[in-house]
Amino acid sequence: MLSPWWSKITVSVDEANLDSTSFDLRVNKESLSLFGPYCCWDIGNLATGSSPFPFRVACTAANLSCTSSRTTRGKGGEAEALVKWKNSLGNQTNSLFLASWKMLLPQSSTSTRSANNSSCNLKRRSTSPCHWAGVKCYESGSVANINLANHNLRGTLQNFDFSSFPNIESLVLSNNSLYGTIPPTISNLSKLIYLDLSSNHFYGNIPYEICLLTSLRVFYVDLNYFNGSIPHEIGKLVYVEEFFVKRNNLLGSIPRSIGNMSKLTALVLSENKFSGSIPSEVGQLKSLNRLYLDENQLSGSIPTSIGNLSNLTILNLGENKLSGFIPREIGQLKSITTFCLYENYLTGSIPESIGNLIFLIDLNLSYNNITGSIPLGMNNFTELESLQIDENFLSGNLPENICLGQRLTWFTASHNYFTGPIPKSVRNCTTLVTLSLEKNQLTGNISDGIGIHRNLDYMDLSNNKFFGKLTRNCGELRKLTKLNISNNKISGKLLPELGKATQLHILDLSSNLLFGNIPKELGGIRTLFILKLNNNMLSGKVPAEIGMLSNLEQLDLAANKLNGPIPIDFGQFSKLLQLNLRDNNLNGTIPFHIGNLHTLENLDLSQNILTGELPVELGNLRMLETFNLSHNKLSGLIPLTFKDMISLILVDVSYNLLEGPLPYVKAFTEAPKAALENNKGLCGNNTSLKPCSLPRKDSKKVIVLIIIPIFGTLSLLFFIGVLFIRQKRQRNVDEPQQTQTRVFFAALSHDGRMVHQEIVEATENFDSKYCIGVGGYGSVYKTLLSTGQLVAVKKFHENDGVMASEEAFTSEISVLTRVCHRNIIKLYGFCSHTRHSFLVYEFMERGSLVKILSDDVEAKELEWSKRVNVVKGLAKAICYLHHECFPAIVHRDISSKNVLLDAEYEAHISDFGSARAFDPDSSNWHPFAGTVGYSAPELAYTAKINEKSDVYSFGVIALEVIMGKHPGDLVLSLSTSPLTEVHQILLKDVLDQRLSPPRRQLAGQVANTVEQAFGCLNPIPQSRPTMKQVSEKLSTSSALSLSKPFDMLTLKQLIDLTTCASSAA
Repeated sequence: MLSPWWSKITVSVDEANLDSTSFDLRVNKESLSLFGPYCCWDIGNLATGSSPFPFRVACTAANLSCTSSRTTRGKGGEAEALVKWKNSLGNQTNSLFLASWKMLLPQSSTSTRSANNSSCNLKRRSTSPCHWAGVKCYESGSVANINLANHNLRGTLQNFDFSSFPNIESLVLSNNSLYGTIPPTISNLSKLIYLDLSSNHFYGNIPYEICLLTSLRVFYVDLNYFNGSIPHEIGKLVYVEEFFVKRNNLLGSIPRSIGNMSKLTALVLSENKFSGSIPSEVGQLKSLNRLYLDENQLSGSIPTSIGNLSNLTILNLGENKLSGFIPREIGQLKSITTFCLYENYLTGSIPESIGNLIFLIDLNLSYNNITGSIPLGMNNFTELESLQIDENFLSGNLPENICLGQRLTWFTASHNYFTGPIPKSVRNCTTLVTLSLEKNQLTGNISDGIGIHRNLDYMDLSNNKFFGKLTRNCGELRKLTKLNISNNKISGKLLPELGKATQLHILDLSSNLLFGNIPKELGGIRTLFILKLNNNMLSGKVPAEIGMLSNLEQLDLAANKLNGPIPIDFGQFSKLLQLNLRDNNLNGTIPFHIGNLHTLENLDLSQNILTGELPVELGNLRMLETFNLSHNKLSGLIPLTFKDMISLILVDVSYNLLEGPLPYVKAFTEAPKAALENNKGLCGNNTSLKPCSLPRKDSKKVIVLIIIPIFGTLSLLFFIGVLFIRQKRQRNVDEPQQTQTRVFFAALSHDGRMVHQEIVEATENFDSKYCIGVGGYGSVYKTLLSTGQLVAVKKFHENDGVMASEEAFTSEISVLTRVCHRNIIKLYGFCSHTRHSFLVYEFMERGSLVKILSDDVEAKELEWSKRVNVVKGLAKAICYLHHECFPAIVHRDISSKNVLLDAEYEAHISDFGSARAFDPDSSNWHPFAGTVGYSAPELAYTAKINEKSDVYSFGVIALEVIMGKHPGDLVLSLSTSPLTEVHQILLKDVLDQRLSPPRRQLAGQVANTVEQAFGCLNPIPQSRPTMKQVSEKLSTSSALSLSKPFDMLTLKQLIDLTTCASSAA
């Protein structure tokens, strides 16, 4: 609640009927409710003295209903200004809400007397906005408050005449769709006390004129797109109590003059780009109780003057670049309840004075470089609900009485060096919801650490030194969604009571000393999507009930002593991505039901005793990327259906009894010798195998199987060629023949002519309003078919009625009808017409990569994990073109405008107009094709293409994704500037600054991505890696093991890694 304030209200009355024209009142703001409905005080009550306020009244018993002409003109000006602004708003404005905003004309009167009596009333009806929606007035009729929050208003403030509202004290326009800049004329609101423009789309600078609103007490412009810096003159607003600019794009330093705003109670600057140090003048704000500076780029140390803020209850400095020690002066903040310093670079120990903060509810010091032990004073926190100290270098024991007040719900201390047992107070803490203690050196009996936590949702004790047995208490954790106790020394049997934890999503007990059978009761936890029991000593058969876990995405039972067959029920895993049964004693045949796992990406059945032939149904695993059947007793031929495993990257079938030809899949034909060795008689197109000598009786079948697809493809290309020849001839005949329609349209499950006509109609004959992109060969149109399906239609440019590039048209068709990969755009159909030719693709909801990166809002949505996946997907697609297509395909024009993202931010390569088949034994000379800034440097002096030019383009895009902009300047600097200047640039300084720096594993993935990008940008083509090598490193080594903090990594260190890798290769 704001502090009471006093105002003087002057009410003017008809001078002809009064001895005095005004009276004065001193009124309390809260009593008048100026931010709610306004009170209209009865003058008669004032005259009789019934008002509780001091007053001075000098008037006669006259009719006070009509104001003076001066006031009437003021009201009319305000009304006209509001109507003018209303009319400037967009069509989407809530017209019902503003329906009352209109000027009323006076009505005629039948008698002079009635006219005289009602003239003032009619005049008020025609000019006063006081009864309009969202408008409140003083008794004088002047507008005091405009509140239009939450009404979907769309428009700007450029037509808002601020000068028409000299007495307004409150303007609330929050939660609308208003945009544009704040006009400097806002300074005319000289009596404004409350300004709320939050949650809109305003942009530009916060104008200096705001600093002239010296009566202002509340300033809310949070959740907009303002940029620039806060005016240094902001210190003139000495009466402001709440100042909110959260979630904008503001930058620069925090003005030191802010220390003059001595009445501030709330200062919220979160989620901007403020840099520099926190000014020590902040310590002058003695009335401050909330200070939010989180999610900026502030650096330097925490000023000791913060200790002067004795009324502070919330202090959040998280997600900045602050360094140095936590000042001991924070112990003076004895009223504080929330203290957050997470994700900075703070060092030193936690000061002992922190024990003085006895009212702390939330303490977050995570993701820093804090050392030492926990101060004893932290055992005295009776109000504590959340303690987060993870990702530091803390040591010693955990606080013994951390749950002293039985309020603790959130306790994370992972990734430190804590020793000793879990405190007893934690075991008995019934309020706990999250307990994260992984990656420490904690010891003790696990049964002493796990109590009955009926509210516990998340528990991770992995990578410690716990021993002992699981207790039945685990089954009482009915709300638990994650239980991870992996990498400890837990022994004993798995208890059936675990099946009672029916809300579990993740159960990871891997790398322990567990033995005995897997309880069938685990099959009752239908919510499980990760089950990891690998690296134990479990025995017996795999219970069929496990197959009932229909939501399972990862199942890892590797490195146990399991026996018996693989349950056929495993074929019911409709969402499974990883299945690892490696290193057991499983026997019998591989169930053909495994072929139903259409989402499977990794399958490892190696080191078992599996026998029999490989099921042909395994060829249905089109998403499979790694496939390991080694060290079994499998026999027979590898089914020809394995050629349909289009995503396969790594395969190992060594040490079996397999024979016959390899499938014509790149993963097999390029598999290393070790992946195929020790079989009965494998043969085929692999350098480590002998060529196959086919028996006479089978040769015809194999020849037919090879000839039919080749003939089909050649026939399609031949037909297209004939089609274009006929089109060219058609254009040379007379006009009547020329106007005949000749259409060929190929589309899945569609009638060609009907779809062609529908596309022309849906785009209104390719009207520009449907155009979503223009390229070198054509324009792309967004098209909605009658089926409700959205497609992208690429219409090729024409010159004088002739298609500009028939070669590009045929190239796209020939390539896209040959390929099938999740990261390559799908071709639905194509049309050749005497007037226009076009291709029909699947529609990519997010558009091009370059469009997303150039838009600040969309770029922020593309956070680090999505960016890493974009690069991985792109690498997989190019790897497929180079290494899994025969002959290999070189795209030749890979750029960020040709990488499209779907609704899930999955990358798809498009625009194959320049693509060419690559034959290493031919000359491969072609005219230059590509986009400047993405093309390899060698293309400046040679027209000979090879796949290494695509590798270079990939490197450029990978850096572009990570940097958020084209890396041209960086690439040029790396090749031309002295090494000592450029190579010492920190990796964190070239990352997209619109995102917070990546942390933990994600930081390693980003570093790995940049390392691979630098390898691809090697100026010597032969020294660049293959896309297969790049894709494998991105997929199988997705995170670098960082030898130093991510924020200290230099570009030189990453370039040196690529040099070492190149030398090793």
